[in-house]
Amino acid sequence: MAGIKINNTRLTKRDLDIMSILWKSKEPETASMIAKYNPDLTMNTIQAVLRKLLKSNFIKVADIVYSGTVLTRSYKPAISQEDFWIQKIVEDYKEIRQKVSKADVVAALLNIDKNSPGNKEDIIQIREMLDNYISS
Repeated sequence: MAGIKINNTRLTKRDLDIMSILWKSKEPETASMIAKYNPDLTMNTIQAVLRKLLKSNFIKVADIVYSGTVLTRSYKPAISQEDFWIQKIVEDYKEIRQKVSKADVVAALLNIDKNSPGNKEDIIQIREMLDNYISS
């Protein structure tokens, strides 16, 4: 798991809407470009969420670009979608670890896709990680 460490992975639905757009985009996006992806978001909402995400280090300014005749910031994620969700799961687990063991969590995750062909590969990877963890 690479990427930056964030202290609070709690995002609202609107925050996640905008992060999802940025994660899917190959190029940095401006507020007006984000509005085109999701017409339900007002420009005021987008700008407020972008300020919040920027302050919380979820995104960073990629560049200053022209939007028509006006200079504006373009944004890109500072954390990958995968890293975000892993950190969120870890943060959530820290809150319940007195009630649920790591073994129970892993067993439950494996049972989600019990008949999945990838399950065997997951188990092999887990076994290798545990072997490396024990031997280090």
